[in-house]
Amino acid sequence: MIFEKLRLSLIFPYQTTFCMKQTFLVFTILLATTTIFATILPDSAQGETKDSTKLILFDIPIAAQIDSAILCYYEELSDITHDVNSLSDLRLDDSLPVFNSEYYIQKLQDLNKTTPFDLSYNSTIEAFIHLYVSRRRELSSRCLGRAEQYFPLFEETLDKYNLPLELKYLAVVESALDAQARSRAGAVGLWQFMYGTGKNFGLTIDSYVDERNDPRASTEAACKYLSYLHKMFGDWNLALAAYNCGEGRVAKAIRRSGGKKNYWEIYPYLPSETRGYVPAFIAVNYLFAHANDHQIVATPSAYKAYEIDSIHIENKMTFSEIAELLDVQESIIEDLNPIYRLKTIPAYKHFNVVYLPKEKANIWVANLDTITAIISKKPEVITEPVVIEAPKNELYYTVRSGDYLGKIASRNGVSVRQIQQWNNLNGTNLRVGQKLVIYSNGNTPKPAVTASSTTNSGTNQYYTIKSGDTLWNIAKARGVSVDDLKKWNSHLNINNIKPGLKIVVGKA
Repeated sequence: MIFEKLRLSLIFPYQTTFCMKQTFLVFTILLATTTIFATILPDSAQGETKDSTKLILFDIPIAAQIDSAILCYYEELSDITHDVNSLSDLRLDDSLPVFNSEYYIQKLQDLNKTTPFDLSYNSTIEAFIHLYVSRRRELSSRCLGRAEQYFPLFEETLDKYNLPLELKYLAVVESALDAQARSRAGAVGLWQFMYGTGKNFGLTIDSYVDERNDPRASTEAACKYLSYLHKMFGDWNLALAAYNCGEGRVAKAIRRSGGKKNYWEIYPYLPSETRGYVPAFIAVNYLFAHANDHQIVATPSAYKAYEIDSIHIENKMTFSEIAELLDVQESIIEDLNPIYRLKTIPAYKHFNVVYLPKEKANIWVANLDTITAIISKKPEVITEPVVIEAPKNELYYTVRSGDYLGKIASRNGVSVRQIQQWNNLNGTNLRVGQKLVIYSNGNTPKPAVTASSTTNSGTNQYYTIKSGDTLWNIAKARGVSVDDLKKWNSHLNINNIKPGLKIVVGKA
């Protein structure tokens, strides 16, 4: 249906909404521009001045416009009212509506006709309704907003298991729709799985990943668990109670009640926290149906479900590496991927999926070859000194727009690591106009610590740093230690030696 409406908007643009008309006009301009753009620009071109060069990736224009049209369509479907300015109207004051018990009785009766759950009224349930619509209005507002990110996933999975869609409200009771929630008892995620229960229902929990935090995997597990509980008790309210406190405790409450199997009849025999569990679930059903009646508006969530997409990576990567490549805040990647415990995608089994804002995922896909080339040329970490060969054919290279170390190294038949050594580079950042020393045969020079390059002055011997020199090689050539060099040159920033610097290498 989405694509049918998009097709009609392209054929009859003036019979669709303003958003779709705008998309049609942009399509007309962009039909001929379907090239992927990828370049490297200095940070100064982006309003900042940094000693680095930044990779700028672009999406395919016409594909981006198709996505924009689809997003417009989804925006039109949304029936949730958002507070886009502040939460000032969430303060409790005399202007908020007040309803009597008859009002709640009628509203719950109307809801009860549409669900297999027992949403009947009592004073306990009314107390929980007041908790959500009065005392915790701000929390309710956040839950309404977060629902746009999680409810489509919940509904799709519940439908897959042929479960009532109202079970989506259970996650509101459990975690307030916070995927990184953790209780004092150790329950984790949207559906608050304990370690043992999570493992029993197929969730992977190890040093790198915790699927209790993963919205998709945990929702699958919750559906399996709820199906199991309903089959055991044959009653949804009892299944909900067992989800909270365990099957054994509900069975014990049934025994203590003399064999009753109605939630309200075993209510006095349940653990105290479970007594409020079903009333809270009924109150959340009411909240989402009648938030507008209580002037509760949704706090906009960071992302709606249709604004998120996934990519797959082949090798282990950190959140920070992905953030740098795509120019996205690392905190956003962390929020969308709570499954990864160490901010690292381990890329084993099926744990190579990364969820991103849709526009960033699109850019990754559109520039995959460029990104793969950059990742494959990522320099190794130098953990110990390397013996360096004699130099031949020294030349200088000036960094141009579009250059990166891997590209320069490949062009000159050398490695990224060698260029870093020759130029005392700690990372991979470059700036346009920067001059790099490169040896055309790929060999790094030994420090030319000879009689002609070592000079005496008073009681000290001095050496002038040349391109390719390192403290370790200078010390080795002079028969001294690196610690000696640092001690004799404590007045200098000896850890960042540059060509032309004169340092003390011994006593006369």
